[in-house]
Amino acid sequence: MRYPFEIVQWFVDAIAEYTGAPYAIACDSCTDAIFLCCKYCEVQGSTITIPSRTYVSPPQSILQAGARVEFEDIEWSGIYQLKPHPIYDAAKRLTSGMYIPGSYMCLSFHHKKPLKIGKGGMILTDDEKAVETIRRLRYEGRTIGVPFQDDDLGDGGWNMYMTPEQAARGLTLLMAYPEHAEDQIEDPPYRDLRTFNLFKLICD
Repeated sequence: MRYPFEIVQWFVDAIAEYTGAPYAIACDSCTDAIFLCCKYCEVQGSTITIPSRTYVSPPQSILQAGARVEFEDIEWSGIYQLKPHPIYDAAKRLTSGMYIPGSYMCLSFHHKKPLKIGKGGMILTDDEKAVETIRRLRYEGRTIGVPFQDDDLGDGGWNMYMTPEQAARGLTLLMAYPEHAEDQIEDPPYRDLRTFNLFKLICD
């Protein structure tokens, strides 16, 4: 293989085809995916509403992106929206044709999630402009395939890219993954985030 990150693109293409998304963007985790989508959608200063019973990282990503968090009591399965933005936490869903047009859907490949790579995430989208922008944001502002010394680094970014090793494992697991998979059920259920001191401060 002339360029090791080619395998990441192979995995990206496979996930896009499986989910029905026009584009996919690989990153290091679903947490990073949510943060990158929030930055791209310029959520800073807005209030984002999410379920009160979810994992601890989505609200922290929202806060780090400069938005406020509001919790609501809703039941959800597999996926929920970061209202009012078209960003979805889909960490517990991976099934054929799942992509919602006009959205930014964030997947997780954590070892407890449907495709158990161990670590990794992906963004599904039909926004062609977002693909190039987020690819650079997750790679320290760099352009894939351009030597560091020859790049202009754009507006900078973060170290949030998927490694070739993660992608290789993902491709292997995807070959044996079912065409239609059920949403993952959290057992035991998530604790209400409003009961953590960290989030009590923003709920008062």
